[in-house]
This record gives sequence, C-alpha cells and structure tokens, in this order.
Amino acid sequence: MSSELLDALTILEREKGISRTILIEAIEAALVSAYRRNFNQAQNVRVDINLQTGSMRVFARKEVVDQVFDPRLEISLEDARQVNPNYQVEDVVEMEVTPKDFGRIAAQTAKQVVTQRVREAERGIIYSEFIDREEDIMTGIVQRLDSKFIYVSLGKIEALLPANEQMPNERYKPHDRIKVFITKVEKTTKGPQIFVSRTHPGLLKRLFEIEVPEIYDGTVEIKSVAREAGDRSKISVHSDNNEVDPVGSCVGPKGTRVQAVVNELKGEKIDIVKWSDDPVVFVANSLSPSKVLDVFVTENEKATTVVVPDYQLSLAIGKRGQNARLAAKLTGWKIDIKSETEAREMGIYPHEEPIRLFDDQVDTDFDFEEDID
Repeated sequence: MSSELLDALTILEREKGISRTILIEAIEAALVSAYRRNFNQAQNVRVDINLQTGSMRVFARKEVVDQVFDPRLEISLEDARQVNPNYQVEDVVEMEVTPKDFGRIAAQTAKQVVTQRVREAERGIIYSEFIDREEDIMTGIVQRLDSKFIYVSLGKIEALLPANEQMPNERYKPHDRIKVFITKVEKTTKGPQIFVSRTHPGLLKRLFEIEVPEIYDGTVEIKSVAREAGDRSKISVHSDNNEVDPVGSCVGPKGTRVQAVVNELKGEKIDIVKWSDDPVVFVANSLSPSKVLDVFVTENEKATTVVVPDYQLSLAIGKRGQNARLAAKLTGWKIDIKSETEAREMGIYPHEEPIRLFDDQVDTDFDFEEDID
C-alpha cells in the first residue's frame, strides 16, 4: 500500500464524510481474508498498516500452550520462549509471515474495499436525504417507461412510479417534467429505492401548500382530502383566524391558485369546502356544489341522512355516485341522500316549505358542469 492511497483516504474522509479509521479497519479485515484465500492459510493472522509510511505487514497469531495440537494456531511454551523468555501459557505470540508478493494483492484488495465503502457511503447519504422527504413533493424528469414502472429522475437517484400510482388521464414521455409525491423510501442491498405517486391525496395537499401561502404558514389548515385521481377531488379547509376566509385563500384571486393545482393535475376538478366540527354543517358543505336543505345525524352509527331539493338530487349524488362517495371520504360520515319529495313521503322532512340552511355554500368547481347521469 502506498502513501498516495493514504492521502486518498484522507480526501475521502473530508469530501465524502467516510471515517479514515473505518476505512483502514475495513482494508485490514479484507487483507486478512485475501491472505487466507490466496495463500491457502488457515491460521489466525493480523494485518498491520503503518499510517505514516503506508507499509503493510502480516502477523500470524499463535496461542502459547503446554502441548501443541494444531501448529497453525498454537505454539509450545518452549518455542515461544525462544522468541521472548517472558511468554507464559495462554499468551499470544505474533510472528511476521508477510509474503513477498503480497503487495500487489494488497493494492487490489484496498482498491476494492475503498470503492465498495465509497459506494455504501454515497447510498447512505442518499437514503438519509430522501428518508426525510417521505410524504413530500419533488419535481422529477421522466427517464424511461416499462410495463411496471415509470422511472423518474430526482437528481441523485431514479424513483419508481408504479402503474397503479399513475394518473389515468395522463400519458408520460421521456424528458417530461412532473411533480411526484414520495410515498416510501426503502433501504436495499442495491441502495435506496424510492417509490412515488401521482394519485396519492398527499400530492394534492402538497400542491396547495405550494400555491397557497396561508396554508404554508399555518394560517389555513387542510383538514381532510378525498381524491379520485384524474377525475375529481375534495378538500376541507379551516382557519382559526376569523378574519381569514380559508376557502377564498385556496381559490385565490380570480381562481388563480386553485387553477394552478388543476393545471398540474391535468384538469382534475377540485371542490374546496369549509370544514366544521359540526357534522351537520360539514356534511352539507362536503356535498358542494349541490345545495342541501337539511342533515339528520345518527351519532352512534356515524351516519347522516341528507335532504336536497328534487332538482339537485343527481348533482348531489354525482356521476356514478362520485360526489356522495367523495363527500363520505372527506367527512368520515356515511351519507344517505334523499330528495325533498322522498324525504317528505318517508316523514323525515315534514316541513311544508323548504328550509335552506346552507345557502352560504361556496361552489369552487371551475368546470361548473352539473354531474348528472
């Protein structure tokens, strides 16, 4: 081993953060294995590296015994005292056994160890960086595609976008720039493996954090998200500051903020509703853009019956039940929707005239087309 290699270890310690001491210990252990493998030796040996000169020596270690059974591992007390008269039984004698041509093997082994440790360190650095970014959003570049994954470059590493995490209304091509949500970071023998998503509700939440300063600074909080990726989503928002309109903050001036999110999600419709700790109000709001006349709550079943005007029944239920399904996901309550006429016939809505409790709902669907079957 040369002094140049020791200098290289010092540089690696400074630039890669790999301890020089750890590298030396790893090289010594690898050299012991190389010695046994290349010289068919089974004895107990130790490799010593001089950190000043870079010189390397191999020592056989033998235990001092009264009677020798294995000369590769043991030495008699008489022979040991020829080396040093102070040796006693159970002491360990070290004798140099450095082969003449061991320098070439040592250099190759050291290079392999250093390369391996550098690779492991770099993987560790990447893992440490990305494990802290789980459930975060990043911009990546599509590299290639196959039947199982889209491979997205995140700079230092390629992430995997599985088929079931891809937006059904999107087509991806190499070199496309896309925002992805990091769902999982795994440590494997081949290095970190990162899984990302375009369909996860967390992507929608992070996009609003980017576009809405009030969410980023905590003035407005996203309470819940319900998403059917590529088609329609709902989010509920709340602010403890009575002077802040949480829905208006998310919509933005002339709808610019929500429209930026819609554009990133390739036209996915988004309803923004005001959260409430009152299930009557929250469930009513969650069925936006439909108007709601009344909500009846069954607490022990966490269920509600919602009455809507006859002409808004299809809108409240939505295409293939989507609006009602998303509202149930958003609120965590079961929702059974009844038309005003049906509710009267069942005797659960006996009012002669409609009582519109929720006329202050805000319609934030920028398509404005009713989802009628």
